[in-house]
Amino acid sequence: MKKPELLSPAGSFETLHAAIKGGCDAVYLGLKEFSMRDSAKNFTLSDLKKIKKIKKENKVKVYLTLNVIIYPEEISKLSKLIPKVKPYVDAIICWDLSVIQLCKKYKIPFFISTQASVSNEETAKFYKKLGAKRIIPARELNIKQMKKLSKILPIEIFCHGALCVSISGRCFTSQFLHCKSANRGMCQHPCRKSYTIIDDEGNKLKVENNKVMSAKDLCILPFIEKLKPFVTSFKIEGRNRDPEYVYAVTKAYREAIDTRLTEKRKKELIKELEKVYNRGFGSGFYIKSPTPDDFSKSEHGEQKETKQFIGKVFKYWPKPKVAGIHLNAGKLKLGDEILIIGKSTFLKTKIKSMEQKNKPVIKAIKGEDIGIKLLNKVKVKDDVYLIIKK
Repeated sequence: MKKPELLSPAGSFETLHAAIKGGCDAVYLGLKEFSMRDSAKNFTLSDLKKIKKIKKENKVKVYLTLNVIIYPEEISKLSKLIPKVKPYVDAIICWDLSVIQLCKKYKIPFFISTQASVSNEETAKFYKKLGAKRIIPARELNIKQMKKLSKILPIEIFCHGALCVSISGRCFTSQFLHCKSANRGMCQHPCRKSYTIIDDEGNKLKVENNKVMSAKDLCILPFIEKLKPFVTSFKIEGRNRDPEYVYAVTKAYREAIDTRLTEKRKKELIKELEKVYNRGFGSGFYIKSPTPDDFSKSEHGEQKETKQFIGKVFKYWPKPKVAGIHLNAGKLKLGDEILIIGKSTFLKTKIKSMEQKNKPVIKAIKGEDIGIKLLNKVKVKDDVYLIIKK
């Protein structure tokens, strides 16, 4: 049995490197145009040249998402874009037939996005005849239904991350409230907010959970073994997420794909996942239809750790493997856990020794320069964060 692919999100160069560091096999990313995550940093055409070099060095695949709805006046622009991206990507994730036709014209492999809501074998056969190499089924399917689809075309499924309360993200709430269309990647996530019910006379109704539209995040770790035999690719949601989120989730699912987890190890990994952003975890539609228990109770996440910016790297000495850090804020002490992030840097480590003017110290405060020994290279201007446990 071929090992499933681990597919991670990349909304920026920082998250791209975090995904690779975490052990992904492939990344999916968007350009500044035609992306379902308009608020992510995303990439430009010139960035794809740099990404091609990174993917070659790290032996990962790159998939480009072009899965928004396409308006008539955009066809000309799209027609010029697709042949330009061909040298840099392994496949395009799409669902609009205009994109599919252009992929076929320029002989670019294409996967059918979950936006197409492929939910039965007949639809899967239709896309197979069109030439699709893979489908990402509708989010509303259970394990048995997805297994049937996998016999027709290889399937890529979401394994972790945000769930939309609407059908595959096709929701108009953001459009009506903020004039920002979810179908164009501009969702303002009104479903994640708190709501109070008020009648015409001004009486307020307090409900037990005022997050009436906010679904818990998906987490398939508890039952991943049921999916591994027939899933081609496990996909992590999160192109808007921070590098530490992408790294932590990728690392956890790398282990889950590579080994058969014990129940004890599953619980340990879920605790690791709880450290980064989450709204609580649920099983989506995989095991059963969601219930009221699958709604989140938090607006700003239930993560057990946060990060606080404290400074920047001003020098790195390769031979002793020491980074010079200027503290712009806060303080540091021995034993603290820090995160160093840059365009090509992602490093999470504990401080085991610190020096000032070649003398050991146990703490440092805002305005001071310190030297920290690191096993991995970092770069000047990389940001340094203190990990704070809640």
